[in-house]
Amino acid sequence: MNTLVASRRSFLKVGAAAAGGLVIGLALPVRTRAAATAAPADTAINAYVRVATDGRVTLLVPKSEMGQGIYTGFAQVLAEELEVPLATVVIEAAPVAAVYNASFAPIQFTGGSMSMSSSFELLRRAGAAARSMLVSAAAAELGVPASTLSAADGHVVHGASGRRLAYGALAVRAAALPAPADPVLKSPADWKLIGKAVPRLDTRAKVEGSAEFGLDVRLPGMVYAVVARAPTFGGSVAKLDASAAKAVPGVVAVREVPSGVAVLATNTWAATRGRAALRIDWTPGAGAGVSTTRLAAEFAARAREPGTVVVERGDVGQAGPGRALEADFATPYLAHAPMEPLNCAVAFADGRCDVYTGTQFQTVDRAAAAAVAGLAPEQVHVHTTLLGGGFGRRANPSSDFVREAVAVAKGHPTPVMTVWTREDDLQGGYYRPLSHDRLTATLGTDGHPATWTHTIVSQSIVAGTPFEKMMIDPKTGLDATQHEGASDLPYAIPSVRVAGHTAKVPVPVLWWRSVGHTHTAFAVESFIDECATTARQDPVAYRTALLGAEPRHLAVLKLAAEKAGWGTPLPHGRARGVAVHASFGSVVAEVAEVSLVDGRPKVHRVVAAIHCGLAVNPGQVAYQVESAICFGLSAALYGEITLEDGRVQQSNFGDYAPLRHEEMPAVEVHIVPSSAAPTGVGEPGTPVIAPAVANALAALTGVRARRLPLAHTAFTAPPA
Repeated sequence: MNTLVASRRSFLKVGAAAAGGLVIGLALPVRTRAAATAAPADTAINAYVRVATDGRVTLLVPKSEMGQGIYTGFAQVLAEELEVPLATVVIEAAPVAAVYNASFAPIQFTGGSMSMSSSFELLRRAGAAARSMLVSAAAAELGVPASTLSAADGHVVHGASGRRLAYGALAVRAAALPAPADPVLKSPADWKLIGKAVPRLDTRAKVEGSAEFGLDVRLPGMVYAVVARAPTFGGSVAKLDASAAKAVPGVVAVREVPSGVAVLATNTWAATRGRAALRIDWTPGAGAGVSTTRLAAEFAARAREPGTVVVERGDVGQAGPGRALEADFATPYLAHAPMEPLNCAVAFADGRCDVYTGTQFQTVDRAAAAAVAGLAPEQVHVHTTLLGGGFGRRANPSSDFVREAVAVAKGHPTPVMTVWTREDDLQGGYYRPLSHDRLTATLGTDGHPATWTHTIVSQSIVAGTPFEKMMIDPKTGLDATQHEGASDLPYAIPSVRVAGHTAKVPVPVLWWRSVGHTHTAFAVESFIDECATTARQDPVAYRTALLGAEPRHLAVLKLAAEKAGWGTPLPHGRARGVAVHASFGSVVAEVAEVSLVDGRPKVHRVVAAIHCGLAVNPGQVAYQVESAICFGLSAALYGEITLEDGRVQQSNFGDYAPLRHEEMPAVEVHIVPSSAAPTGVGEPGTPVIAPAVANALAALTGVRARRLPLAHTAFTAPPA
């Protein structure tokens, strides 16, 4: 597929589909990531529409479906403009091609809650263009002016005669027509699908088991592999005895690969038994001495040192006579722990390499696979399956699990699926970074902060990756993910200083759902709540007074507080806490209602409000916020990866516990009505829940939790 060069003017490309029909792709000017969120109408090509002669409408989607519902949302937008029933839209995962690259980087990927925000106008224009061309084809067919025709329900209708021509019958003729340079979009007043909570298109397939995830891939003659990896990061094989492993029934091969020792077998159980029989002496590697207890102490000490300044406004040194506050907040390493562990099937044949996996990083993974295979990228074909969760783990700049799978399969005569067990997944690296946030403030006579300093110590996610040059500020040496949510503080405080330190630790780190916002939101929203309490002011009123220039923050804060009954009495032993935070172009406020049960936090209810621009599918928006709250609450209550002597101490859900079914609170999600362009939905609900719960517990017990997970804080229930 040829790369189309984006110009300052939108353009359409039209051609005949392989099966006969109409194919449309849309290109828009390239912009930065921030601009893509703010103005999603200006993005690169990332969608194609096919209208086949049998009437089928196929939408090739370059975004990965990992439970967030993007396949349904994209189909909804396309069907709206194309005027076809939603049920007739068929989704195909797009191949890897430059036409599907993101607007701000030459890669095809899914992340940053940008799928809908970067594609909404693009999909509308693609659908409108196809509709216009089909109407023009019908006008030529019937010998009538196009103005006398309309599109409805997959047909072009002649108003005077009532004659209807199906899209399939017009597809070939439409493909020969020039594409409109500026297709006419439907008026929002005429929308029938956009803005409606339609059911997901993939539900039935997932319920009946026909939906294909990575672990469902079956190829002729395929064998299965697991890999023994060094117990400490950076370790390698010093000595190998594979004789016992080779004697395990079902084992077909044992081979060393860059990441360790692979055992190939006719099934995963045999491969796992074979791996257990390996006798390996490991070199220790750079990570052998890592202790998270020691790291946490080092980070805390470093946070008291002046860091590299990211934001400086006013003079924090001129504090005045007001009351001074200070607090330190510690957040641990976190695993992504998707329900479907990592997996990747690879097949070599006829000078090509086919990779079957649930990936968020198609372009990067294809390049990595090509490098390992010794092929050109064009010889590698990535087949994106459904993802059983990702949360960032399947968007790895090092392409670790894809590289490994290609190395394992290279030279084997049949396809090989490399499978990670849950233990492999939790102990195999790439975590949300350990962080330490130190904040100080001086309160003025009105109780509001006159000064505010925030010093952050954390690892860089992108250091040492191909994204380093693009994402690390050469002046500060920090990447934006280290201080996002802190450097864009929404509160009107006269003097602000935000600074950071980059720690270099041999523990692999990666973006995790909502990235740096997970630690900065916890620190900022906990500390602003403490400022309010110290000033003896209501936390909602306090924030409202400081958010006068932030209408979206005010809107969600007011809505969440109102729906939660803020200020109304609660049963004895319960309290509410609030937090509000902006990320990925959206703003979320959450009010948590908590109690203590046997000394442990119990979250009974969470009321959330989100401002995400236009909600294309309000039901799906609500589901994503609920999901984000569940995910974030798991981390807030329990989530922690610890290392001692370089070894990860957690291994499965028994000691890396997710939220249990009976622990899930009642969640209400309210959407601020908006006609603005859509913004992020999948991640913005995650950072807010930890501070909302912590603030509620502080209101209940008087104890401020400054370390996550909350299990580390001793809370005492108020007297009866």
